[in-house]
This record gives sequence, C-alpha cells and structure tokens, in this order.
Amino acid sequence: MMIKNPLVIIQQPEVGKLILKLRTIVGLTQEEFATSLGVTYSTVNRWENGHSKPSRLAMHRIEEMLAKIGTQGEELLAIYLPKKF
Repeated sequence: MMIKNPLVIIQQPEVGKLILKLRTIVGLTQEEFATSLGVTYSTVNRWENGHSKPSRLAMHRIEEMLAKIGTQGEELLAIYLPKKF
C-alpha cells in the first residue's frame, strides 16, 4: 500500500501524530529522532504538537524510516492517510 510521497498529503495534526507513533515504535527520544533526520529537537517537537509540518527532505527521510519498519510503517500510513487514498 505504499504511496509515493504519502506524507505530502497528510496534514496536521495527523502528520504530527504519525511522527510521534513512528518515533515511539523505533524507540527514539525527540532528540535522537531529530538527530537521525538532521533537524533540531525543537523542530520535532513542533511537528508532534501540530505547529508545523516537516519539509520535503524531512518527509522523505521519515518515509524511509516508515519503509524500514515494514508492516508497522504501512499500518501507520493506513491510519493517518486521508480516507480517499
């Protein structure tokens, strides 16, 4: 069910919830997750709290993480993708 660039169509607050769940599944703190994406802790915090949305580059890296966790990543996308997709 992988959709090309799925995070582009997911809006806040859903993308923030997806990021929080992904980060929890992979067992990373906000700081560790931020480091793995090349962003700051406060950026991840803003995403998770619905104040901003990831850049295209960050979205691409998050999509790669979702792909790496396989079925769990697909399940997360199924939960947070708009129902029309």
